[in-house]
Amino acid sequence: MSFSKWIGGALGWSFGGPIGAIIGLALGSLIDSMSNGDNGPFINTGETQRGRRPMYGSRSRQRPQTQSGDFEVSLLILASVIIKADGKQEKSELDFVRQQFVNMYGKERANHAFRLFKKISNQPVSVRPVCLQIRQMMDHPSRLQLIHFLFGIAKADGMVTRDEEEKISSMAGYLGINIRDYESIKAMFYNSSDNAYKILEINKNASVDEIKKAYRKMAKKYHPDKVIHLGKEHQNGAEEKFRQVQAAYEQIQKERKF
Repeated sequence: MSFSKWIGGALGWSFGGPIGAIIGLALGSLIDSMSNGDNGPFINTGETQRGRRPMYGSRSRQRPQTQSGDFEVSLLILASVIIKADGKQEKSELDFVRQQFVNMYGKERANHAFRLFKKISNQPVSVRPVCLQIRQMMDHPSRLQLIHFLFGIAKADGMVTRDEEEKISSMAGYLGINIRDYESIKAMFYNSSDNAYKILEINKNASVDEIKKAYRKMAKKYHPDKVIHLGKEHQNGAEEKFRQVQAAYEQIQKERKF
């Protein structure tokens, strides 16, 4: 898969608005560096991935179903903000992003994504208009998946700093993620006695019936099938959220003995 074919597939609805402007600047910088003989920060490619390329047909004015490339470009931009949220780019965070790209996309496609990511991370990003564009075009389960991934980046160096948490919180607000869903995902990355209840979006004095009802609701909300339209490459993150819900329920069952 050539770089030009990859970026053509990845842009989708993001080719326009503030996201289109960011990608345009990054591509210009990337083309300049390539013309000067700089091949950029490649990952060892090994075998070429033979996965599908996202295809884009006509889109209606109503919110379309998010495609893999739409999610990918949104992820590149928001991840570039998070790794700079605490004023520095930690190698562990960059390694986490790199490895996640490899896990999701395979080495060849990850090479393309990470090269573009490095160029995006060198420019300022106006978070609010970017998030509002994503909110307008991306379905809710995919936006929840974005928040989960961003917390994973922030936690890559062992802890989520206050600056990182505040940045993700503001992104979640712009993305239209309500506070209960945000706190549920956030709780998956912290250790505290009431995290299991936060993940299920209930308080500690909830009845057994309320706990069971909350579990069924959250299991449905975070089920991997909710983002199946993003392709197999994004299923691992969705499955991790689902496992966290199951683990939270089992922990409460053990504590409450029901």
